[in-house]
Amino acid sequence: MQINEKLEQALYNVQKPGRYVGGEVNAVIKDPSQVDVRFAFCFPDVYEVGMSHLGMKILYSQFNQEPYLWCERVFAPWPDMEEQMRQNGITLYGLESGDSITHFDFIGFTLQYELSYTNVLNMLDLAGIPLRSADRKGLGQIVVAGGPCACNPEPLADFIDLFFIGEGEEVDIEVIELYRTMRAQNASREEFLRAAARIEGIYVPSLYRVSYHDDGTIASFMPQDGAPPVVKKRFIRNLDQMYFPDKFVVPSIEIVHDRAVAEIFRGCIRGCRFCQAGFLYRPTREKSPQVIDRQCRALCENTGYDEISLSSLSSSDYTQLPQLLNTLLDWTEQEKVSVSLPSLRVDGFSDELVEKLKMVRRSGLTFAPEAGTQRLRDVINKNVTEEELLQTCTNAFRGGWTTVKLYFMIGLPTETLDDVAGIARLGQSVVNAYYANPDKPKGKSVKVTVSASSFVPKPFTPFQWEPQDTIETLHQKQKHLLSSVTTKKITCNWHDADTSFLEAVFARGDRKLCRVLEAAQQAGIRFDGWSDFFDLARWREIFAQCGIDPAFYANRRRAFDEILPWDHIDYGVTKEFLHRECQRAYQAQTTPNCRQACAQCGVASWKEGVCCERREKCSQ
Repeated sequence: MQINEKLEQALYNVQKPGRYVGGEVNAVIKDPSQVDVRFAFCFPDVYEVGMSHLGMKILYSQFNQEPYLWCERVFAPWPDMEEQMRQNGITLYGLESGDSITHFDFIGFTLQYELSYTNVLNMLDLAGIPLRSADRKGLGQIVVAGGPCACNPEPLADFIDLFFIGEGEEVDIEVIELYRTMRAQNASREEFLRAAARIEGIYVPSLYRVSYHDDGTIASFMPQDGAPPVVKKRFIRNLDQMYFPDKFVVPSIEIVHDRAVAEIFRGCIRGCRFCQAGFLYRPTREKSPQVIDRQCRALCENTGYDEISLSSLSSSDYTQLPQLLNTLLDWTEQEKVSVSLPSLRVDGFSDELVEKLKMVRRSGLTFAPEAGTQRLRDVINKNVTEEELLQTCTNAFRGGWTTVKLYFMIGLPTETLDDVAGIARLGQSVVNAYYANPDKPKGKSVKVTVSASSFVPKPFTPFQWEPQDTIETLHQKQKHLLSSVTTKKITCNWHDADTSFLEAVFARGDRKLCRVLEAAQQAGIRFDGWSDFFDLARWREIFAQCGIDPAFYANRRRAFDEILPWDHIDYGVTKEFLHRECQRAYQAQTTPNCRQACAQCGVASWKEGVCCERREKCSQ
């Protein structure tokens, strides 16, 4: 990247200039005169967070394999850099070329977290791009977005030209190729968007009209100009044949997750009723151990990393895990490459796995019981028992571990204060299991960390209709949890309830929130996911100025027959199934996982992944 005099001067005045200079190993540099389309891949958070994201790594490399396409990375500048940019007239630029993204064909955002929405708008503003899609003219500056938060695109509907619904590896390229074709035909922006809306997995919000009842709920969603009434997600059918990079850009400064990452499967068989990812990424599809091994070897050889993280929603549910670890250990031990296995389940931690994990990376173990009592674990369909947790911890202590982290949620539907106290009791039971174990490590004490996040109801989950606890109630439960801990062997912490409240507002919001976001950006609100900058009082002022009550979105129970802002988006899981699961939650009835029995969620109609595995077994 060429650094001009203004940028060089600005970099002298910021905390971490390495965030803004590019030039990293494996960054892709092309001649702009030799490419047909330029794509700015924007991560609406700081460099260290964005460079840790696997999805960005995959799409960046895949896009740049196309000779006609140059994809550059763009991250949200930290406030010190933003101040320098605004003072010196520096517009937001791509890290590879240093060119302003104002003249790029596509400006694409990945939406991983609702509290990054103000950063999306602020990055557009820093680029000199009109915030509202209606104000952008001509066949350029096409602002697109994808990622898990795109499952409810409505709070950003006025700003994004088109959303990618589902997994992007195929549909993204289809849209870019359509753009090339239509630009060659001198098509207008409107003609391109109408044509794009006919591609499965593409949602163009400007082609839909929303009407409301007097009580503020949605009355209708009406497609225009041939747009589909329902937008169906895209997903990758065969992970072994899916594109995966053989190298990543190696960051020039330390990032949050500074290691090689290999995806082992997508989706989850479990059906935890609070977990959005578990439903969005259905059906579960696995990669073969041979493909994973080949990808891990290539990443280590081409990046120099000496640590591999095996990525999934629930690693111990990978059906060929022992075989995979055996395959990896054949060379990682010799090469002194460590392997980390996050997202382990309590009921998947076998003696065999303990032995394997002894040979890979040794660190503290993390499990997520999610609730402190069996009744509440049944409500959320966690399908693990206290006995399984204690047996798993006993196995781990016998294997030499002394540190355990337990993740919980407070504010779950039907939760009582006794359920909250149950979190502390369960943590104490783990401590007791350590000292009752004759095979525990000699001369070492145990450390148990109990972390409690606040429940946020999310679209496409059985709890999408449920109210979030008020901030006051969550604070009361946090205090009750702390008072229930009676030993210094347990460290207790929790997620800030104020940020969880705002997350709930935008997770289940509608288009009326667009004007709130615009006003917040104009007021200088950004980086809400960072405690240094989050200020709920300022947000409340913005909501009041816009005449909108945020509790309408966060703390209100939806009727089951209400039209939800995301009802025109189809992720395969039917609304009828989610309703049925919500009713089962009220009765504390569990539902077996997808490998035990089909729960008729609707995804089987797509005839892929674990749904096909089950049918094949039944036919044998």
